[in-house]
Amino acid sequence: MHISEVIRRKGDVVVTIHPEATVADLLTLLDEHKIGAVVVSDDGGTSVVGIVSERDVVRHLHLEGPTVLETAVAMIMTTDVLSCTPEDDLEVLARQMTENRCRHVPVIVDGTLRAIVSIGDIVKHRIDELQLERDQLVGYIQQ
Repeated sequence: MHISEVIRRKGDVVVTIHPEATVADLLTLLDEHKIGAVVVSDDGGTSVVGIVSERDVVRHLHLEGPTVLETAVAMIMTTDVLSCTPEDDLEVLARQMTENRCRHVPVIVDGTLRAIVSIGDIVKHRIDELQLERDQLVGYIQQ
């Protein structure tokens, strides 16, 4: 199974933020879209310069206090971003995400940001897959 299957089911909408936006702007975006992480892009959404999550905000809030809200996203984002392509194997990516303790991975095609997948998307996909297999087996047994 490939990442493209997850993207096909969940969609390819990616929320991005500019590195110079404030952490307060980031929190507004996270709340508005009900998401846990945002890709940081300096060109309006095609490049990936980083990723920033709720966890990054909490860590820096603990270290710096409320002044972090006026800090640029670039100061708290992760710049070493794990990424994948639609052709990558779903199980391999899930393992990499678990090993790297990474919950969100941008999907890149020809150097351009195309989608984002979360560990939750992967788990949901696997649960749906198992449910389908179960239903097929039950149908087969009942025949």
